[in-house]
Amino acid sequence: MKVILRLTAKPDAAQELRSILTGLVAPTRKEPGCIAYEWFQNNADPCDFTSVEEWRDEAALDAHWSTPHVKDALARGGPLLAAAPDDRRYSKVA
Repeated sequence: MKVILRLTAKPDAAQELRSILTGLVAPTRKEPGCIAYEWFQNNADPCDFTSVEEWRDEAALDAHWSTPHVKDALARGGPLLAAAPDDRRYSKVA
């Protein structure tokens, strides 16, 4: 399963959000069921962040959302967002 998650930071919070997201990478990649996990920052809009993730299955993704590092990132990063997260889950068709 692939996940694309887009976040938009408040203009004065992009660097702080980037730091929080960067801190998620190492512990998330160690999680059971995590196949790939990367964060990107838009070159044209530094407030625009996108994660591209691949998980073994829905259960692994659900477990990810309940880990301490994700809960901490949500608590610290939530107030830095300018809009609600755009979370999309995809299944391979071909």
